Amino acid sequence: MAGTKFKKMHGLGNDFIIFDVRGGESLPDKDVLSGLTERRTGIGCDQIIVLDKPKDAEADIFMKILNAPDISEAQACGNATRCVASLLMNELDKDHVTIQTVAGLLPCEAVNGDRNKICADMGEAKLEWNEIPLAEKCDTLHLGIGVEEAHDPVAVNIGNPHAVFFIDNVEMAPVREWGTRIEHDRMFPERTNVEFAQIIDRKTIRMRVWERSAGETAACGSAACATIVAAVRRDLADRKADVLLNGGTLNLEWRESDGHVLMTGPVAYIFDGELTA
Repeated sequence: MAGTKFKKMHGLGNDFIIFDVRGGESLPDKDVLSGLTERRTGIGCDQIIVLDKPKDAEADIFMKILNAPDISEAQACGNATRCVASLLMNELDKDHVTIQTVAGLLPCEAVNGDRNKICADMGEAKLEWNEIPLAEKCDTLHLGIGVEEAHDPVAVNIGNPHAVFFIDNVEMAPVREWGTRIEHDRMFPERTNVEFAQIIDRKTIRMRVWERSAGETAACGSAACATIVAAVRRDLADRKADVLLNGGTLNLEWRESDGHVLMTGPVAYIFDGELTA
């Protein structure tokens, strides 16, 4: 669509094409958006982000998240939240903003005034089977499903569903094979993101992630949040810990006082662009 402007940003390699329609701009149709997500023939991204006017008076902006390449809507994306927060902080010249998604309001702040390092409050972790959601009532701490060495995950909802597997060697895990099978397991009626986590010590977790629709990504903020929650529930990690992803490190805290998960990490601007055809 000629004249449609966008920005490209990433958080630890988890990358986004960001459209701003607050001024009434038209969004390209679904087929065009899908084509843009392709890395060889388009721009390439893990998700497309659409910014609009907030629906809640407490929010500064509304953020819609569309998965690549099928343009299905996601409920949460932690790295995109931090990227959008950075953009908005620079636009409004303030270090605290609130982003609204379909999952709720997400307060964000610049760490020590650095608008390229953002702490996002991703909200309360949901742990009940019907909140994930799962296909049937069961213990979310021990699902008893899986493949080969990845079995018995913890189910967590951080705006979207996650299944966290603890395994001995993340580097050797066939993430594509396992992730595809678990994403589509009958236990997850809305499909699921899948995390493969290796405990280094109580303050350090190595994790790789398979995202619904997008496949394995360099980083996923909500996946890191789900991983710290799952690790604490299994008494494998402290409530404050670093999660090491393919693209870098996120600092996580599962706050005991209210059950909210705080995620801190860097964001980076890549370029501005405009669609001319």
